[in-house]
Amino acid sequence: MFLLEHAFSTAADNLALDEALLDHVEQLGGARSEAGDQGAAPPEFLRLWESPRPAVVIGRSSSLEAEVDTAECRRRGVEVLRRTSGGAAVVLGPGCLMYSVVLSYHNHPELRAVDLAHRHVLGRVAAAVRALVPNVALRGTSDLALGEQKFSGNSLRCRREAMLYHGTLLYNFPLDLIAAVLRTAPRQPEYRAGREHRAFVANLPTTAAALRANLIESFAAHEAADAQVVAQLSAVAKREAQEKFAAAEWTARVP
Repeated sequence: MFLLEHAFSTAADNLALDEALLDHVEQLGGARSEAGDQGAAPPEFLRLWESPRPAVVIGRSSSLEAEVDTAECRRRGVEVLRRTSGGAAVVLGPGCLMYSVVLSYHNHPELRAVDLAHRHVLGRVAAAVRALVPNVALRGTSDLALGEQKFSGNSLRCRREAMLYHGTLLYNFPLDLIAAVLRTAPRQPEYRAGREHRAFVANLPTTAAALRANLIESFAAHEAADAQVVAQLSAVAKREAQEKFAAAEWTARVP
C-alpha cells in the first residue's frame, strides 16, 4: 500500500483528491479486467491529512438543513460541503486527523460485502488507536468509540473495481464547535442513547504524530506514493473541486 500525506488548503480540494484517488484505482482495475486479469495488480493507498480550517462535510444523501445549522456556519465562517460517500455530517479542521483508504476489489474481492469492508478497514484503524489508548471499540455501523463516546466517524464509497473508505479521528478538536454547527443527528446508533453532540463525542488522549505512525504501520503503507502520480491526481482534484465539490448546487442538492 502506498502512503500519501498531503493536504490542500481548501476542504473542496481535499474531498476531490480522495475522489481522484478512487477514480485512479478504479480505472487501473478496469484496465486489468479488460486484459483478462493479466496486468499488474492495481495500487492501493493510505492518505493522511488534516484540514487547515474548520469545515462541515455532509454525506452524499444527507439533508443539508436537517443536519446542519447553516446560519451558524455562515456566522462563524465555517464552510459546508458535500462528499460522495454515505453517512451523516461531520466537522473537521485542526485537531481532527483525516484518513482515506482506497482499496482494489481485485486484491480484496471479499470486500464487495459492505459489512466485511467496514470490519476490514475499521479493524485496522482500531488496532492502530488501541496501541495508544485502551478501551477502543467499533460501535454502530461505522463508528469508533472510546468507551461510550465517539471519536471517529467513517463512510464508504463503492465503485465497480475499487472502494474508498475514509473517516475522522478527533484528538485535539474544539468539541463545542460540533455542537454549535450540527443539528441533532436524524439517524443515531443505538449506543448514542439520545445524547446531544457534546456528551456523545470525545477527543483521543494522544497526538497526531502517534496516530499517523500507528496507522501507517497498521496498513503497512511504507512506500511513498509516486510523486508524478500525486502531481497528476492533484491537478485532477483541483479541477474536480471547482466543477463539483465547491459548487453550491452540489452541496445544496436534494438527495
